[in-house]
Amino acid sequence: MALAELRYFSTALHKMTGAIVLLPEREDFSGPFPVFYLLHGLSDDYTAWTRKSRIEQHVQDYPLIVVMPDGGRGFYADAREGYAYDAAITRDLVALVDRTFHTDARRDARAIGGLSMGGYGALRLALRHPDLFCSAVSHSGALGVAGKCFDPAEPLPDKLKAVFDESFVEELRRLFGENPSGGPDDLFALAETVVRVKLPALRFDCGTDDDLLEENRAFHRLLEKLAIPHEYAEFPGGHTWEYWDLHVQEALAFHARSLGIQAQPPTHT
Repeated sequence: MALAELRYFSTALHKMTGAIVLLPEREDFSGPFPVFYLLHGLSDDYTAWTRKSRIEQHVQDYPLIVVMPDGGRGFYADAREGYAYDAAITRDLVALVDRTFHTDARRDARAIGGLSMGGYGALRLALRHPDLFCSAVSHSGALGVAGKCFDPAEPLPDKLKAVFDESFVEELRRLFGENPSGGPDDLFALAETVVRVKLPALRFDCGTDDDLLEENRAFHRLLEKLAIPHEYAEFPGGHTWEYWDLHVQEALAFHARSLGIQAQPPTHT
């Protein structure tokens, strides 16, 4: 894969921002190519997937462009007080990528995924913009961050006190508002109201030693209740790059089915 770094001005963010792009460079691959948007977690940036995982190796046999944008600490939403990362991705970046690279710009050739904050972001963007993405995958997603599983208007849950302090709750209030449950950033509410006609293919997984396991289970139960097709899996492991590097490979296979592509190992003569 060829690797490019984009530095560009986002009108939604009112500032310069960045993204890493992996591009097919095999001579036997010809475009236009589908695009996979891959989102980072809360404590990382747009370089994390290339620095901490083997994503370049995992994707090298797919005729696929991978775009890894910067999401700050914004949960890929339009903050009540702060940056508009939803618009930055769905309005600015998607258009820029399709103008700049040899992409297949159809909705059926665009997928999204991510880990932790990015897992929440991938499902949120897919459910908020089902006209843009044909499939979405979350790994270890913070799926209840703006909903009933974790309401920023309430005291920090015991399970997260060891990880975050009350300043994080204040950060979430600025991002999602005082009472986000049931609102436009609540995945559980979005699932209940999403238009089914163009529902993206959905998959999410979580490690059995992950503190976010229960909210992933809760979202799975809700989708089952609503009869929304999806794949859900639990695997051994915690909130670690070892876990994400392993299971992003399954995500790639899942997206490939929706995108109508397949891995093509090179032939050697």
